[in-house]
Amino acid sequence: MTYKDIRIVFEDNHLLVVEKPYGVPVQADSSGDADLLNMLKQYLVESKNKSGNAYLGLVHRLDRPVGGVMVFAKTSKAAERLQEKMQNGDMEKRYFAVVDGIPRFRTDKLKCYLKKDRERNIVSVVPALSEGAKYAELDYKTLATSDNNSLLQVTLVTGRSHQIRVQLANMGNPILGDVKYGRQQQTPYRYPALWAVQLRFDHPISGTPMTFRVFPPKTEPWTNFEIDAFLNVTIEHEE
Repeated sequence: MTYKDIRIVFEDNHLLVVEKPYGVPVQADSSGDADLLNMLKQYLVESKNKSGNAYLGLVHRLDRPVGGVMVFAKTSKAAERLQEKMQNGDMEKRYFAVVDGIPRFRTDKLKCYLKKDRERNIVSVVPALSEGAKYAELDYKTLATSDNNSLLQVTLVTGRSHQIRVQLANMGNPILGDVKYGRQQQTPYRYPALWAVQLRFDHPISGTPMTFRVFPPKTEPWTNFEIDAFLNVTIEHEE
């Protein structure tokens, strides 16, 4: 894979918004596989005819198996301000997930404490006073059900590693295709059915409100639901 395989959603002098494909690491890791950050830096070098390395600030992350919309900063000033927005909760991140079963409550707020085992790359729900525990919170809404599976809209309040995957599994409704936190090791799906569908924030320089939306791939289990209708209506007119 090269930067030519990455869809550019938006670009100006300060921002680069892209659609991260499933299975691509956001930054270089021990696998040695091509990563999104370096591919996009190469894009900037070649498309802008720059010499040497291009600056590109990593503002937030998505798990390698997860796809969807991401924003990068093309200037250090934009990076600093976007990171402040992240820390202050001024960047809204929404996801769609297809889960096993039907949640007990149609809409709910999930709160717990998470701890990451970095050697095993696994996150667990732990008691609040556990060493290394970090508070995690999200809101979800059940949009539709089909064949004992449910399409959820998830809004992150905190941004912890593997957070959505762990909290939904802990609720009793693991994400389809998630072999790490799901009920079954065998799955017909190559990647977890979790997709970053929307980012909303004010432009770090101009202050203009901006919303970026990226649709999940037209493959199962997404095609079991009217995704287009939910994205165009549910998010647009909510709240």
